[in-house]
Amino acid sequence: MVTPEQAPETEASKASAAGKATPVDDLVSTQHTLTAGRRKLKYTATTGRVVLRQEVVTDGKSDGHVPKAEVFLTAYTLDDADPGSRPVTFAFNGGPGSSSIWLHLGLLGPRRVVSGDVGELAPPPYGLVDNAETLLKDSDLVFIDPVSTGYSRAVEGEKPGDYHGFTADLESVGEVIRLWTSRNGRWMSPKFLAGESYGTTRAAGLAAHLQDRYGMYLNGIVLISAVLEFGTGEFSPGNDLPFSMFLPSYAAAAHYHGLIPDKTLDEVLADAERFAAGRYPNALAQGNRVPEDFRTEVIGRLAELTGLSEDYLDRVNLRIRDFRFFAELLRSRRQVIGRLDTRFTGWDADSAGETSEDDPSFRAIIGPYTAALNHYLHAELGYDNDLPYEFLSSQAAKDWSFKEFENNHVTVADKLAEAMRANPHLKVHIASGYYDCATPYFATRYTLGRLQIPAELRDNIELCDYPAGHMMYVHEPTRRQQSKDLAAFIKGASNR
Repeated sequence: MVTPEQAPETEASKASAAGKATPVDDLVSTQHTLTAGRRKLKYTATTGRVVLRQEVVTDGKSDGHVPKAEVFLTAYTLDDADPGSRPVTFAFNGGPGSSSIWLHLGLLGPRRVVSGDVGELAPPPYGLVDNAETLLKDSDLVFIDPVSTGYSRAVEGEKPGDYHGFTADLESVGEVIRLWTSRNGRWMSPKFLAGESYGTTRAAGLAAHLQDRYGMYLNGIVLISAVLEFGTGEFSPGNDLPFSMFLPSYAAAAHYHGLIPDKTLDEVLADAERFAAGRYPNALAQGNRVPEDFRTEVIGRLAELTGLSEDYLDRVNLRIRDFRFFAELLRSRRQVIGRLDTRFTGWDADSAGETSEDDPSFRAIIGPYTAALNHYLHAELGYDNDLPYEFLSSQAAKDWSFKEFENNHVTVADKLAEAMRANPHLKVHIASGYYDCATPYFATRYTLGRLQIPAELRDNIELCDYPAGHMMYVHEPTRRQQSKDLAAFIKGASNR
């Protein structure tokens, strides 16, 4: 169990003289019991903020450690377990600017929110129940909220923006992982990272960072709704790649909403994938030089696969932007579809917009998750904090810096490959949803097909695709299957 760290006396004296309170860890621990199948799990939940400090060196000598940020985490450890054989998984979501609320209460944690699904959304005040499929059965869990998300903040006098960037984020989250591992005596435990969305970008970068900075080699990485190469999803001028990458997910959405009635989902996806890997990008690459008969053929195939009219596809010059698709697919029904999960539908202010105004799939889950999290931390885990829990930090998202990739697309595929080559035992589990139009599954396959690893390491990667969206665990059958798949992955990669 982590105990609150007391700041050095000299540091406290300096802060007191300056009229500032010295931040200290404010972790609290509670004991719980969970019935999971035939097992009764007794576990400790530890939640609160850990202070990150930076060493100050003057004239070559250490002059103490200055508090820089307070990072909120929630850890679950199984009681009476052998730390040497017990795996531990460090989990976070993405954004950038997202807290870990989604993986915490949607999939991995010992308690889960009851949010409902398409057509049967739960009404307020929602529900919170034991998660019999929790990953805690097979791994201890540490959920991390990066600076400016959750209750994590830069300390007084420091700039939050210093943490809102690719490298700074890796360094701060990596430091939290190192501190927790050291303070809890878990260096010899099997260790895993689990990230969702931008959290997969973070996880891939962290795998290399932890190896290079601390010599911490991982057993495995879980990438949920992965984005490893941003060029596959950025509809920027001159970049035609995303149009092909998104096509199978567009086809899945059209099939779900009844616009491709004569085929199964598997048949639709297979057709879309073949076209997106061949004739379609070939036509796009020719630009204005594409022969008219070929162009007409492509328009016809796109209409069959997407449910959009040939006239519309002609007017957009074969190129379907994501937010245009969300508004256009069900325009005749005066509805828009979700981005994170295209199964969801909603309404804009009117039905004539070129693009959708909002994401009905995201709006459907915000209320249940935030209500459950705020209740859970205060009422069940005993953590009191009057700050608002920032489930999504708009400021962090606005400030986020990718200066390391100036004039280039953001990519961490090279970092993942580097980590795998250096640690040939590293296993990677990748989960994707067919109805996810934020991080489309076909783009993930494209990236993995170009990953610079030797043939001997390709079997270290496993893919799991589900008939669900970005937060795939909202779909109850998928949540149950995904929990089984993750448990099997952790067991197989733990080497215990």
